Amino acid sequence: MNPHVVLTFVLPLVDRVPKDDDVKAGWTAFAIFVALAVAVALLGVSLVRHLRKAQANKDAGMFGDEPDAGSERRT
Repeated sequence: MNPHVVLTFVLPLVDRVPKDDDVKAGWTAFAIFVALAVAVALLGVSLVRHLRKAQANKDAGMFGDEPDAGSERRT
């Protein structure tokens, strides 16, 4: 059997578009979206703090290399 013929009969059974009243995001989805946005913001703040701490430790010579006395601070 030709695959196009099979798809012609199968797709209308499978690909049903929901009505507008059936699809609702709701407050739960909005709360999850806000929670994820807050989590990403907190992870960004934590990343910046850790990178600054690592740069300060590198400048102090904590990683086995010579301390940088005149290093420029990148902000």
